Parts: sequence; structure tokens; C-alpha cells
Amino acid sequence: MSLELTDWDQDLPSQAEEEYQALVRTLNFTEGFGLLFVRCSPAGGEQLITKVKADISNKNIQVLRLQQAVNNLYEIIDNLDNKAEINILFITGLEHSFYEYEECKSLHGWQSKDIYTYSWKGVPPVLINLNQQRERLKDNFNICFVFLLPIFAIKYFLQRAPDFFDWRSGLFEFPIDSETLEQESLRVIQEGDYNRYLILSPEERTKEILRIQELIAEDNQTSERQCDLLFNLGNLHFAGKGYKEAIASYDKALEIQPDSHAAWHNRGIALRNLGRYERSNHILRQSFRNST
Repeated sequence: MSLELTDWDQDLPSQAEEEYQALVRTLNFTEGFGLLFVRCSPAGGEQLITKVKADISNKNIQVLRLQQAVNNLYEIIDNLDNKAEINILFITGLEHSFYEYEECKSLHGWQSKDIYTYSWKGVPPVLINLNQQRERLKDNFNICFVFLLPIFAIKYFLQRAPDFFDWRSGLFEFPIDSETLEQESLRVIQEGDYNRYLILSPEERTKEILRIQELIAEDNQTSERQCDLLFNLGNLHFAGKGYKEAIASYDKALEIQPDSHAAWHNRGIALRNLGRYERSNHILRQSFRNST
């Protein structure tokens, strides 16, 4: 659902409105260097930027939209032509650097449990750069930096760049509203065709896995949609030959819907691909009996 600014403003839940007003107060009071994090969807972030620009007209507000992975964010900011005039700089798209890093881990033979559970095993280059340059950011830029990020990327900062994250002046959260969450979840579920998953590139598959994980964890998610999303998540792992991770997703789906024939069947196939033939045959026979 694409909301106009006026719709977003009118439909903002009271809790989100309070969060927005707290963000505006912080931006108004911050003079010089500041570091804020905002959890939101990409679409919600664009709407938020538009509204902040309308409500804070006495400050120079700019947006740095990152369209691809970067390693040296400090250098990009330092090369901005008007950096001395900027009061507030919104930064979007930093998660692209994390998606690429996830794929690099996969290519280097990392186990899936390290890739998809925010392991401490490594840190993306862009976060290494921010950790190294944080003093220079503060000393050289009189800018309040506002990072707009999905929850996945927020967790990256929390677990892999805690020293930089602790510099924040505030963390503001705008979870997806119930209607948008339903539409986005249904879109992912309806597009969850296994044959499509098979032709995804590893980077595309990683991005899809992390996106589904976020939808499952959203505050307003229903158990029925969680079950369907977990089934799709299992199929995504299966398509990438991550059979153990696929089984874990099917198991979580079966906790919600124990009689899901499709989840039992796919779980059995995944077990067979892991060489656990006896257990696989038992599950497949049981699944077949339950479906007839």
C-alpha cells in the first residue's frame, strides 16, 4: 500500500505519533553532531523524511540514499559538496552493505547458522570503517546523522558495532502498521514459488530470507501468516540446499499448525537429502496417510 503524506499523518497510531514527536524534538534540539537510529521500512522511511522536512523548516535537511554496498561511509560523506551547510542528514540503504556481506560469508564457506543469526564471527567493512572513523565523524561534521534502517540492520549495529551504536542520541521505532504488514506478508506468501526460489542468486536468496525473518518477527504479525511465512522460509533454505535450516523452519511452522501436510512432506524430503532415510521414510509415509 502506497500512502500519501497526508494519509500517513492521519493514520499514524497514537504510539507512533508520540514516537514521531519525540524524534522531531530531538532533531530540533540537536545542534551540531548527533547520531540517531530509526527503525522503519524503506517506504515508511521516505514518508518520514518528507514529513520531517515539512515540520522542521528552519534546518538544512539532506538525504544520502545508498543504492549499493559501500565500505567507506566517512569518505562518501566527506565528499558531499554542501556538507558544511547540512544540519540533518538522513542516510538510507546502508542495509545493502549488510546483504552483500552475508553473501561474501556464504562464498567463503560460513555455516548458515552464522550467516542468519547475527553471529559475532565477523563485521562488515562499512561497520569497521564507522568504528574507526567515529571520532572523525564527531570532530569534522556538525551534522546530526539519522540512519533509517530495517530491524535486521539495527541488530547488525547492536551486535557488531556496539561501541558506535552506543554513541546514539536516540533510537526511534516505527514498526509496519497492521494493514501494510498484512499486504506485504501476503505478497511474499503468494510469490513464494519454489521454482522461483531455485533461480534466485545467492545474494537475492539471502536478502529474501532476511526479509521474511523480519516479517515473522513484526509486532502485529498473526500466527496464521507466521506459519505460511515459516513454510516459505523453509523452502528458501531448501532451494539453497540449507536442509538443516529448512527443517528448523518447517518445525516452527508445525508448532503453529501441526497438521500441515506440506510442511511435514517437505521436512521429510529435507531429511532424506541429509541422508536420514529411516526417519524421512517414516515422516513421508505418515504425511501421505494424513493427506488421503
